[in-house]
Amino acid sequence: MQVRLISVTAPLIQVANQTLTPEGLIAYCARVSSPRQETLDYEKLLAYCIAHKHWSVFEMVDMTVEIVTSRAISPQILRHKSFQFQEFSQSYAKAQEIERYQPRRQDDKNRQNSLNDLDAATIQWFDAAQERTARSAMDMYHTALEKGIAKECARVLLPLGTRTKLYMKGAVRSWIHYLEVRTDNSTQQEHREIALAIRKIFMTQFPVSAAALNWK
Repeated sequence: MQVRLISVTAPLIQVANQTLTPEGLIAYCARVSSPRQETLDYEKLLAYCIAHKHWSVFEMVDMTVEIVTSRAISPQILRHKSFQFQEFSQSYAKAQEIERYQPRRQDDKNRQNSLNDLDAATIQWFDAAQERTARSAMDMYHTALEKGIAKECARVLLPLGTRTKLYMKGAVRSWIHYLEVRTDNSTQQEHREIALAIRKIFMTQFPVSAAALNWK
């Protein structure tokens, strides 16, 4: 799993001879009806908007991140319809790698949960099974390509663990919702680790909003 920041909305206007920060732009737009629109202080305003769920102002600034994960996780990310995505296409480019997972035991009481209490022998078996599957799948995939089979057809031989890369762009409002949902313990661990990494980026880029959300 890899996550990195690609872009954040860069304001072009200046207020009091200062270029606005992304959060400053949110506040500037939020004050469209106020005679104090060019006030530089915005900590209390953004905290007020969050506390009273005035989410529309947070649609004025976007953030884009790059995510490297597996085809098992990317569909979960793509379900968040308020974002725009670009994903690595196995129709046009050759798959490069298959990721390995640390196995967990299925929770008998909660189908959406897994537990880290498998015995060493089972973990060893699963690790070996992943290696065999990955090696066999990639061998057949490469053979198919060598035989002239189109990538869009050959990809059917690849497992869900095949690595992919996607770009995820959304407004701050969308990121707040996504991070609230996907950092919860009910989210699959591999996806939750991605969300936690993105939250660290968000906290750096939007520290006032993160503080108002009590994110640490």
